[in-house]
Amino acid sequence: MTDMTGKTVLITGASRGIGEAAAHIFAQAGANVVLTARGTSQINAIAQAIGDRALAVPCDVSRWEDVKAAVDAAVKRFGTVDVLINNAGIIDPIGPIIDSNPAEWGHVIDVNLKGVYYGIRAVMPIMAAQKSGSVLTISSGAAHTALEGWAHYCVSKAGVHMMTKALHKEGAGKGIRAMGLSPGTVATQMQREIKSSGINAVAQLKWSDHIPPEWPARALLWMCSDDADEFLGEEISLREEDIRDRAKVRG
Repeated sequence: MTDMTGKTVLITGASRGIGEAAAHIFAQAGANVVLTARGTSQINAIAQAIGDRALAVPCDVSRWEDVKAAVDAAVKRFGTVDVLINNAGIIDPIGPIIDSNPAEWGHVIDVNLKGVYYGIRAVMPIMAAQKSGSVLTISSGAAHTALEGWAHYCVSKAGVHMMTKALHKEGAGKGIRAMGLSPGTVATQMQREIKSSGINAVAQLKWSDHIPPEWPARALLWMCSDDADEFLGEEISLREEDIRDRAKVRG
C-alpha cells in the first residue's frame, strides 16, 4: 500500500460510492482526509468513523464559492492539500436530447465539468507553491464513446478528459501530477439510476457485472505512487488487466 502519512487528500462526492471508499482507503494509508459533498449527514458520519484525521465540509461543486471554501478549510485544518480527487458526478436526468430540459442538462455540465475546473483552480496555486501535488479525476468510457440518452454525461466527461491533459501541460513543470481514471461500470447509486432509465446497453447490465467501488478507490491510491508516473497527463483504464494487477485491486 502506498504510504500517505502526513499527506492531505480532498475528495469531492465523498458521501457514497467511490468517494466514500476512497476516504477509508486513503485514511488507512495514513492520509488526512477531507470529505466534501452535499450530503452533510453522510460525510459527517464517515469522518466520525475515520477519526481525527478526517474533516467533513459540506460542498456543492457546481458553486465556485463552495469549492474554494472547502479547500480553504482543508488548508486551515491540515496545512495544505496534496491530492485532489475529482469524483463528484451526476448523470440524471437520462434521456434524449430532443426531450431534455435545458436547465437540468446544464446542471450536469456545472457539476461534472465546471466542478472539476473549480477544484483544480482552487488547489493549483497551493500545489504550485509547494511544487508538488496530484490531481486525480474520475473519467469514463463515455468520454470517448457516445451513448444514447447520455449526451450531457458524455460531453462533460469528454471535457474532463481534456481538462486533465490541459492541466498536465500547465502543471507538470510546477510539480503537479494530473491523471484521469476510467473505472468502468461500478456498483454505485449511479448504476441504479442508469438501470431504472432502461436506456442503452449499460442499463441492461446486471448488478453483478459492476466492480465494487473499493477497486477504483485502491487504484486512486496507487495513482499517487511513482509507479503510475508513466500515465501523467493521460487516462488510466481499470478495464485493463495489467492495470488491475499493478493497482492490486483484485479480491
